[in-house]
Amino acid sequence: MKRIFITGGSGFIGSTLIRELLKNDSSISVLNFDLLTYAGNNESLREIAQLPNYTFVHGDIADEKLLSEVIDKFCPDVVYHLAAESHVDRSIDDAGPFLHSNVIGTFTVLNVILRYWQRLSREQANLFRLLHISTDEVYGSLGEGGIFTEVTRYDPHNPYSATKAAADHLVRSWFYTYGLPVLITNCSNNYGPYQNPEKLIPKMIISAIAGKPLTIYGDGRNIRDWLFVEDHVDALVRVMSSGRIGETYNIGGENQHSVIETALMICDLLDRKKPITDGKNYSDLISFVSDRLGNDFRYAVDVTKLRSEFGWNQKYNFNSGLEKTVDWYLENEWWWKTIKIWQAPNVVKNSLR
Repeated sequence: MKRIFITGGSGFIGSTLIRELLKNDSSISVLNFDLLTYAGNNESLREIAQLPNYTFVHGDIADEKLLSEVIDKFCPDVVYHLAAESHVDRSIDDAGPFLHSNVIGTFTVLNVILRYWQRLSREQANLFRLLHISTDEVYGSLGEGGIFTEVTRYDPHNPYSATKAAADHLVRSWFYTYGLPVLITNCSNNYGPYQNPEKLIPKMIISAIAGKPLTIYGDGRNIRDWLFVEDHVDALVRVMSSGRIGETYNIGGENQHSVIETALMICDLLDRKKPITDGKNYSDLISFVSDRLGNDFRYAVDVTKLRSEFGWNQKYNFNSGLEKTVDWYLENEWWWKTIKIWQAPNVVKNSLR
């Protein structure tokens, strides 16, 4: 039985990965190591939680003793490292947890995994892989043109992206210095079912349903490359199984839309699927607030390398992915109803436009 160790498996991307891995394959065993901070939710794994080939361990990746004990007992064949603090606004408000999880946590994972890998037989060591999942935000910001490639210079603009950049450099250095067989992926903005309501798309959906203001930073023209989470997970599995050791692969949705465009698309979908009883439109709820610090203008990811090496293509365009996401949040109030939406402090509202 192939043994797969996943850090941060109760988070948005991690839980999607686990559900996909275990959906139709009883020949693998998955261990999910997660601290269950605000973004970790084991309810996202309800459908597979009782499977005999799934194990959950509550723990902090920066806890070297516990992590070593779990790794040595489970004896993984591969490791997906997803555990991270991932919300830009939170990192601006308090960068401490991001340094702890993204930098110290990744450093601890690397040390523990290196010692484990060095004890494996030659055959096992040759097959072992550690895949570190990162973000395109490490590259900084694009203007009206251009695209991020795997060789784009790092230029992080906020504490979140800076800590993820540091983690990437650590992972890469463990490959060059110690020979640890690692891979790195840098993804664009994910969206889809089970995403924490603090993120833009679920926040817009849930706030709109509740009749609350749909607040948008600045003028809303900032552009994101939207990647449906199931497409991301499909790419991660391919990279793990066939990626070249030491290489970086960018994963993007090739769906560039501004924040205001995205909000209006959500409003249009809700107008059709759950119309407001008084005849108003959801777009009437949109308001603008002062721009956040370090807000990058545009992200766009080149997926040529991923596509050429693995034949990968997105199954969802933004229209189909967004509709599936809206439908899921409308149908699964049980999951998100008790989750408090975090608000950035000291946000100043501007007049409606």
